[in-house]
Amino acid sequence: MFNSAALLTWFTAHRRPLLWRAPGTSAWGVLVSEVMSQQTPVARVEPQWEAWMRRWPTPQDVAQASTADILTAWDRLGYPRRALRLKECAQAITDRHHGEVPDDLAALLDLPGIGDYTARAVLAFHYRRRVPVVDTNVRRVISRAVHGRYLPRPARKKDLADVEALLPAGTDAAAEERAAELSTAIMELGALVCTASSPRCTECPLLKSCRWQLAGCPEPSAAELAASKKRVQKFQGTDRQVRGKIMALARAHKQVQRAEIDAVWEDKAQLARALFSLLDDGLLEAVADDHFALPR
Repeated sequence: MFNSAALLTWFTAHRRPLLWRAPGTSAWGVLVSEVMSQQTPVARVEPQWEAWMRRWPTPQDVAQASTADILTAWDRLGYPRRALRLKECAQAITDRHHGEVPDDLAALLDLPGIGDYTARAVLAFHYRRRVPVVDTNVRRVISRAVHGRYLPRPARKKDLADVEALLPAGTDAAAEERAAELSTAIMELGALVCTASSPRCTECPLLKSCRWQLAGCPEPSAAELAASKKRVQKFQGTDRQVRGKIMALARAHKQVQRAEIDAVWEDKAQLARALFSLLDDGLLEAVADDHFALPR
């Protein structure tokens, strides 16, 4: 049986003092932290989030900022289309919700760039609702502790039902608060203890109830291992790396010449593909013959 009480006790003692967990953080601050943290380590996100929230503390501030400033502030967080979507999201919140992040799942999902995970995270972590939240860390904990498998299966809709079944029942404020705390605790356990490689099982508060442990810690099958390796995205040598180099150059200068861009990568076909994809995504714009800049 999943030992929620032991997990919550562990969480009280070991929770990280993340900046966006501080009392008084707005719903917008939580939403920004979740968007920034997608596929990006927390250590890289915290200083960027702090600087961002100091400069643009509200959705209205982001909506009024220039795209160039937004992309420059995003710096090296990666996947800069997230920054464009965040600006669109801020504009939608300003226009549709009077600058207040909605506390309704459907309304959150209707915002540009906000998917199921981020919408649920805002509801649970800020509004303290009884809403299942599932990310990679949560799926890994559930796979091992509930299903007895070392490696989680590919994401599926049943993941939400698996997590919801673990949340305390009740609709009063106290029950919803306990559920929100447990959602955060499961995610924290996956981030700190029940990690993808080398999990620290002897430190885990679920050690005695974990079904993977009770089954004798069976090794994953060859097929499971192969599927897991396929899901790991490489970076070196990819178009994403080339795009990052071009974006870094654009952030550092008001305008860049094509000759300057040509100097950042030897494979000219790949370089051209990356450059034109940035133009198509609205992350760069042509401002003159063979000159490019961040969008205004």
